[in-house]
Amino acid sequence: MALPPGFLEELRTKTPLPALIGRRVRLTRSGRQWKGCCPFHGEKTPSFYVYDDHYHCFGCGAHGDAISYVMQAEGQSFIEAVRGLAAEAGLAVPEEGPDQAVAARAARDSLAVLEHAAESFQRRLRLPEGAAARAYLGRRGLTEATIRRFRLGFAPGRGALAADLARDGITPEQMIAAGLLRPAEDGQPAREFFTGRVMFPIGDRQGRVISFGGRRLDDSQTSAPKYLNGPETAVFSKRRTLYNRDRAAAAIRAGAEALVVEGYMDVIALDQAGFPGALAPLGTALGAEHLEILWHATPLPLLCFDGDEAGARAALRAIMLALPLITPERSLEIVPLPPGEDPDTLLGRAGAGGFRAEALARRQPLIAALYALLRAQFPGATPERRSAFFDALMAAAESIGHRTLAGEYRRALRDRFYEEFRRPLAPRGKPIGMSRGASFRAVPPLRAAPRPGDQLRGRVLLAVLLHHPALALEVEEALGGFALPAPLIRLRDAVLAWVHAKVAKSGAESGGRGAGLNSHPALDSPALFDHLAEIGLGEQVAEVRACAPAFAAPGAPLAEVAEGWWHFFGFSHRERLGEELAAAQRDFAANPDPRTERRLVALREAQNSLAAGDPGETRPDQGGKGDGGAEDGGAEKHGARAGDAAAGMVEI
Repeated sequence: MALPPGFLEELRTKTPLPALIGRRVRLTRSGRQWKGCCPFHGEKTPSFYVYDDHYHCFGCGAHGDAISYVMQAEGQSFIEAVRGLAAEAGLAVPEEGPDQAVAARAARDSLAVLEHAAESFQRRLRLPEGAAARAYLGRRGLTEATIRRFRLGFAPGRGALAADLARDGITPEQMIAAGLLRPAEDGQPAREFFTGRVMFPIGDRQGRVISFGGRRLDDSQTSAPKYLNGPETAVFSKRRTLYNRDRAAAAIRAGAEALVVEGYMDVIALDQAGFPGALAPLGTALGAEHLEILWHATPLPLLCFDGDEAGARAALRAIMLALPLITPERSLEIVPLPPGEDPDTLLGRAGAGGFRAEALARRQPLIAALYALLRAQFPGATPERRSAFFDALMAAAESIGHRTLAGEYRRALRDRFYEEFRRPLAPRGKPIGMSRGASFRAVPPLRAAPRPGDQLRGRVLLAVLLHHPALALEVEEALGGFALPAPLIRLRDAVLAWVHAKVAKSGAESGGRGAGLNSHPALDSPALFDHLAEIGLGEQVAEVRACAPAFAAPGAPLAEVAEGWWHFFGFSHRERLGEELAAAQRDFAANPDPRTERRLVALREAQNSLAAGDPGETRPDQGGKGDGGAEDGGAEKHGARAGDAAAGMVEI
């Protein structure tokens, strides 16, 4: 049965070879490839190597791709192996029909025709008519060795290629099928697709010429495109092809980094400068099938787009396309270029060392590039722009298909957002009590300055943390956004810094904000009091502890303490309660666990109480040292659950 080459190429791309062979052979990592004992002959010392797209045994010489392996290992016929692999990959095998054999022969004919054309273009480059093309390549800094390695050529005027190929017995119909001639139309005869251009042969994964790209020599404003790619044919599909794939794949297997750029000359210049893993899409945006090809070669390809607005748009488009497809095992990194530069110009200006220093050394994880590129879409810091920016970040995270990874992205993006828009802390620098090297996440204030009553409310919220410091891992983000007077800001920052230092030292943190809420023995309240006293905050601690609500009594279940904290927070936070509720709903939808449910339920109840007109007044005579009164917010009515947060304050 004859099958279209494009189908077989897609099948191979969607079949991870190490996973396939690993079902029968115990494989271990060996650099970028895998090795094991050969399944085709008895051996005790591994000599069987598995690469991303083929395997090879240095003992018996067995060699092939996924289809070959299934045929050899399971004794299946070619079509049986194809059908089995296609079923696993979710592909439909093209039905056999009377035209299949004809199509297969036509594809083989086209490959032969294209090889003849490549030889013709190379020869024409050496003739006098190719002088301008040779001069152009020289101005671009290409060496003779590079020109020959990439088989660059020249397409002269009309009729030249047809005449060359006619001497080899190739008909115009065959040239049309191969994408070298435009069909006759409007009474005009068939004519060459490429004329007066430097020619770049495009290869498939095996290095066979499947099409061409051409660059015109005249840079003056004309209607003709500067770069032109061959049309889609039986052997060439832009969405399944990357320029330089065959050479780059071999280099990546040998340890080179996969570096995706925008054009032919970028690829060639990088290769010449010592970066042989460079590839490029062909006159089209990077697509999902391109990403699959890249991930087939390496789990972390680098995307390097031009340093201009178009390059930024292309990078963001590629990132948004990749997000639904990434997993913990495969992602992307982004290599930003200096403004106005592309890889070719940067190499010309700064050389290979400059490219490493000004581009590769500045590579960004996918999440960092996503944040920066989306941020540029929403300039300014008005509430409307910030809100739109935040919504775009959360939508991007939600598009990730891997749900655990999506949750991690949401948390990390929210942290970055709050970090950027937080109110600057005291000019002394890092918060009191933060040890050198300790990490700290601060969050933007919800108001420009504290309101009357905020000091008492802030004391209540901080008092809960003093007696239950493990709760800080759940509520840190919300507390960081609560406008506080300077003395309480210092205390808050010191508490959060101590908590993070303890968690980091014990290795107990599991990744989520409230992960392991009840499993942090290092977060001991007496130890926190001692630490705060040592750094000069003993007086503030005593004042705040006097405001502790009943629900925060020692020994209270931490889940109930958290519920009470969120409920009181909702009352104290009424002007932003809707936004907090929306965030809580998103968190619960992404990760429906007791922590996210607790926060959501408590905030909803606070909203319902406010809507029902519950005054919930927190009066200064109801606990602690008053700060001049409060005009809103408390949890007075909810003593049974939230512990009468104001009137029920207790000395502990």
